[in-house]
Order: sequence, then C-alpha cells, then structure tokens
Amino acid sequence: MSFETTGKLIEVYPISEISDKFRKREFVIEQAESKNSFDFKDYIKFQVTQDKCSLLDHVKIGDMVKVSFNLRGRKWEKDGNVNYFTNLEAWKLEKISSGKLADTENSGFPDPSQEPLSNNKEFSASGEEFDDLPF
Repeated sequence: MSFETTGKLIEVYPISEISDKFRKREFVIEQAESKNSFDFKDYIKFQVTQDKCSLLDHVKIGDMVKVSFNLRGRKWEKDGNVNYFTNLEAWKLEKISSGKLADTENSGFPDPSQEPLSNNKEFSASGEEFDDLPF
C-alpha cells in the first residue's frame, strides 16, 4: 500500500546501524489543522531504511515536505511471545515551498468544505452534464 502526506519536518534522528546489513533513520512531521477555531496537531513518525537514509540529507527542520510511504506490519516472536509492529516506511521525500500549500493541504486531512459532485456527475465547460458510463 502506498500513501502520501504533507507536513512540517520537525525532527530528524541520526542513522541507526541495526546490524552489518541493516540501517534505518527516523523523522517526524507535524500536521496542523484548524476546525471551528481549534488547532489540532498530529506528529507522525516515519522511517527510511538502507540507501533511503540519505533522503533526509537535502531537507532541514522547518521545511514543508511531501512524504510518500508504505504501511508495513511485521510479526516478531521471541521465547514464545508474539509481538506486532507497524511502520510507516518512507520511500520518497520532496521539499515543498510553504507558499504553495493551503492550510487544509498541510494537514493531510480532506477538506470537508470541498464537496464532491453529487452522483459522480461531470459537467462540461458550458455547464452541460455528461455521462461517460457504459451502462
């Protein structure tokens, strides 16, 4: 599964050498949303692994970024105990100039004021309705 989100980069951790063959680096973005004069913030932690650790070399704290990531889940067993882990594994990181994004786009949440067209109808430039369904 592949996802995208945007936010402000607020934390970058050093590279962790887990073993001779595996290394990872974690980072956190902040997503802010305002609803009914209340401000909400989410802090989302991602990881990059192996050669992707260098993705963070070209961004700095405070930059607006777009993160493309996969949702990963793993099962781990030790001494008869089972544990499950979920990771947000980033594979692409783009710096975004802050002037290009509106507040709702920064939040990573859909804007409820933008209602979709009812009944999936599309309209031409002249306002005429057309339907491209084969049935």
